This record gives sequence, structure tokens and C-alpha cells, in this order.
Amino acid sequence: MQFKNPELLYALLLLLIPIFIHLFQLRKFQKTAFTNVAFLKKVNIQTRKSSQLKKWLTLFLRMAAIACLVIAFAQPFSASKTALNTNKETVIYLDNSFSMEAKGTDGPLLQRAMQDLYELPSTEKVNWFTNDKVHRGVSKKAFKAEILQTQFASKQLTPKQVLLKAEQLFSKNSGAEKRLIYVSDFQLKEGFPPINENIKVSAVSLSPERKLNIAIDTVFIKNKDASKLTLEARLTAQGSNEAIPVSLFNKKVLVAKTTADFSESATVTTTFEINKDEAIDGRIIINDPDIKYDNTLYFSINAANKVNVLAINQGDGTFSSRIFNSEEFKFTPQSHKNLDYNAIPNQNFIILNELDNIPAPLTAALRAFSENGGSVFIIPSANAVISEYNSLLNSLKLGTFGEKISAEKQITNIAFDHPLYRDVFEKRVVNFQYPKVNSFYPLAGVHATALSFEDGKPFIVQKGNHFLSTAAFASEISNFKSSPLIVPTLYNMSLQSLPLPKLYYTVGKPNTFAIPIKLQQDQIITLKDSVSSFIPLQIANSNKVTISTEETPNIASTYAVMNDTDFIENVSFNYTRDESILQYASLEEWEGVDAHDSITALFENIVKDNTINEFWKWFAIGAFLFLLAEMLVLRFYKK
Repeated sequence: MQFKNPELLYALLLLLIPIFIHLFQLRKFQKTAFTNVAFLKKVNIQTRKSSQLKKWLTLFLRMAAIACLVIAFAQPFSASKTALNTNKETVIYLDNSFSMEAKGTDGPLLQRAMQDLYELPSTEKVNWFTNDKVHRGVSKKAFKAEILQTQFASKQLTPKQVLLKAEQLFSKNSGAEKRLIYVSDFQLKEGFPPINENIKVSAVSLSPERKLNIAIDTVFIKNKDASKLTLEARLTAQGSNEAIPVSLFNKKVLVAKTTADFSESATVTTTFEINKDEAIDGRIIINDPDIKYDNTLYFSINAANKVNVLAINQGDGTFSSRIFNSEEFKFTPQSHKNLDYNAIPNQNFIILNELDNIPAPLTAALRAFSENGGSVFIIPSANAVISEYNSLLNSLKLGTFGEKISAEKQITNIAFDHPLYRDVFEKRVVNFQYPKVNSFYPLAGVHATALSFEDGKPFIVQKGNHFLSTAAFASEISNFKSSPLIVPTLYNMSLQSLPLPKLYYTVGKPNTFAIPIKLQQDQIITLKDSVSSFIPLQIANSNKVTISTEETPNIASTYAVMNDTDFIENVSFNYTRDESILQYASLEEWEGVDAHDSITALFENIVKDNTINEFWKWFAIGAFLFLLAEMLVLRFYKK
């Protein structure tokens, strides 16, 4: 028990006054004359013993009354350390990811959490945030107005990200008591991080009643023939073994409908056929009212755009003719002797195939081509003039060649994470028939190596938009042209030169694609859907516009790529499918966290921690009762 006015307790010394009064009887006896002895018979005989008992009882009651009165004025109370700290800070994190659409015992998890947080007992200003918004220093009234307006977001912060964001919202005052209220379903993303000792984390784990969801994971083109495209959509179910109807729409028109049956497998692939030459503004939808998220996937198929590829040959160029002999490319082979320089600016990808000499006009033309966003792949000749090559390499920032080294080297190291090979291999191959060279040029400079020799020296490197081989492809020098690696290597090089839009991209991820269009001065590309539009980050080159997106768009949809009012093509964005993985972490595994079953229970605990129990009223009542008891004893105790 503690006191607001502890200095008043010195008044307890007043208890000595009744002690002195009772122990030292200072009264003077007065003689009274009686006229009749018979009157004395009516006086109650009081023994010395009963008289002493009355005195001590009166003393006790009087001292108790004085003590209670003094203690009442000292204002006693009891409280925890939390309640006594007047400098409190509260930060609230509310998980508003799609997984919070799941139904709990009292309805959808997010809706229930918003209603419970509405009853926040705090009176001070509150900082709170969700996965996509931050609210600083709002009053309780403003908090109640804002919390009920929370909408679902396409991303979910990890526990580490939540703690880092909360620390930014707390003040730098080390003496303040800081509490983070963490409300989430705690989908399993990563391990729990350690908690800063200056922050108290009070967490509420909201659990769905049923772990049920069916998600459309992806869609891809399986194959094509003369008139049809075959689309395959992969769906994954958790907690369901039923057959679910799946529909394909082109804009608002129903194109096809099928059924995904999960009775035998949790992963099912459905197939749709569409016309090959038809532009598609597509949506695949799961027709089930109980499936709330990841049940729609947007995709776009536009009119075919071709990658312009130019091969400048002095060596044998039949390998490139075979690789680029498809409808995706407009391939132009030219001899170095009859090169049309006017064709260079119109290309996207240029291959210099084993030229002995690189004249200065060609170096200048390729430098200008590079500055306009073009991509070059240089395959040196076995008889290359090193000085001319180095002039070109320096202008393209690819380093410099040294004198040719005649030695047999196997090409054994594949950079599987390099963009050229990232999606080529199902697994990391370690034992296959390695291609080899019997001579190469040592290369100086810093590059991203895609393929390298057994001793780690580079064979094919990348710097920016450009690629370089350190050895010739001629059959007498290398057997790389007959290796399976040649096709994905050149194919992906060309696609990187003009990254045409894919079927769809992921919201919130860095995405880059190119539009083969030449913009006039002051023209800009805009992305637009039915409700919004925005200007993406873009780089205009002579024959294409490269567009980059990440933070926007933040809503899954199909967006029209517009040049002012002119429609160019469609590009689609979807939310990541991470929310569909219904695996949840246990708060018992998070050391130092104060776990609660519900928000209501958490608030009750907070109120209890902040309660100050005052006892002065009870002592005031006690003083009154003791004084009353003393009066009754003096009045009625007559022994």
C-alpha cells in the first residue's frame, strides 16, 4: 500500500494524546452531600475491574478513530508499476491481409477485430498501423472512426517488419512504458524475432473456424497450334475435397466453364482453349460464395509483337537462324561486308558473330544503338583484332580483352540464378556433357557471369543490356553451338532486349516490361483500368518504352496501356498467392510475448494493470464507525 500524502502520517503522533489522558487521570473529585443514606442504595455499585475495562475500550476506539482519520487524509492506494507510470505509449498493429477474411466463431476475423478494437480503453493518443497504412497520434474518437473503415490489403507484414515499424512509431523517451498491441492470425511467414526489452508486446492470435480455401495459383500457355491456344490454370485446395466450378471470361463475356475436382488431389489443373489470334482481357474465377480471396486471376494476351533481331555474320550463322526461326522474332541475318547501317536503330537485339575486324563506323553505330536501349551480344573471332574489339568493349563498358590463350577449358559452371537461366532448369544440374573450348580471351572488368570455365574464368558475361563471349563459337574452337545451353542462352538474351508483357505480373513486386512504340516529345504512357489510372516509371528509347512498376498498381486488375487516348495493349496484375497457405504460427513459440485469446481479454488485462485502488474512503468510514462506537460505549456501558 502506498500514500499520496505520506507526510501526513506524522499526525499519527496525535495518538499519544488519548494515551496520556487515559493513563494519567487529571480529574479532581468533587464532594457531594447526601441528605439521605437511602439514596445511596439506588447507585449502581461499580467494581474497580469493570471501570478499568471501560477505560481501555474507550482508549482503543478513540485511537482507532484518530488513526483512521489520519490515514484517510494521507490517501492510501495500491497500484502496479504500469498504473503509476503516467507516461504510457500504445501502438496497435491490425493485420488486414486477405487471410483475415476467414470466418471465426464470431464472424470474419478482420470485422470482429475492428469491432473489438473499437472499445479500446486508452485515453491518450494512439499510433496504429495496418499492412498498408500508418496513423500517427490520433485521438480515441478519431481512432474509433478510422478503425471501422479498415479495408483488406494485398500484403502481410512479417513479425520482424511489424516490430521495426512499431519502433518507428514509439517516441525516443526511454522512461515511457511502451506497449505494442499485435492483432493477427499469424500466418506462418518466418520465425519470430527477439523483442526489444523496452517494448511490451501484447498479442492476440485470431484463429479461423475452418481452414478452408481454394486458390487459383497460376495460368500459363501450355501449347499452341495453327488456330488455338491451350491455357492451363493450376488450382490448390486446402480443407476441401469437393468439385468447384471454374469460369473463364474475356472482359464480361463467359468464354468457357469447367470443374476442378479435388476429391483425389489437393492440386488440380484445368484446361481452356481460346482462339490464337484473339486479344484476351481474361479472368479466371472460382464460382463459390465461400471462397473470398485468391479466387480470381487476371491475365492478358495481346496482339503478337515481335523482337527485332539482327545477326551481323562473318562466322557461320546457321545456329542463330535456327534459334530465331519462330513467330516471336523478326530475324535479319546480314554479312559484315554488306551491312545496312540504317537497319541498326530499328533492332532490339544485335549479334556480332565472329567478326575479325570491327570498323570505327560500326563501333559508333553500336554505341548509339546502346544509348537508345538496344542490346548487343558479341561473339569474338578466333582471329580478332584485339585493339578494335577493346574499342567497342570500352564504349559498351564491357571491359577489355587480353591476348588469346590457347588451352582447352570445359564450361562447367552455370549461374542458375542469372536471368538467362533462372527459369530454365527444374533442378540444378551437376553432371552433364560439358561443352568446351580450346582457346579464349582473358577478360578484365567487373561483370555478371552467366557461364564460366572449370577454373572460374568467365565464358559468357553480362553488363547492363549487353552480353559477351570470351571464346569463338566456330566448330574448330568450341562445341558450344551443339550444346543444349545455346538455345536458352540466346533466346533469353533476345527476350531481355524487349521484355514483352507476360500473361500477368504480381502486385507489389518489381516488374519491368517494354512496349514496342516510339513516343513523340512530351508523350507519356498511362496505365488505366475502370476506376483508376496512373503514370508508371518509364524510359523512352528510339523504338520502345520500358515500363517499371512496384508500389503501383496496388489493386489486382487488367490495365490498359494508353498513349494519351490511344489504346496500345493490356497488362494484368494479380495479388501474390502467399495468403492461400493456411499455416499458422503458435504464440507459445514467441519468447517474451504477452499472449491473449481475445482482444476483449487483452483490454480487461490492460484496464486491470492501469487501475489504481484508493482506500481513503474506507478509512474515513472506519473513523466514523470507531467514533460512533466510542459514543455508544460511553452512553450505554454503565457497569
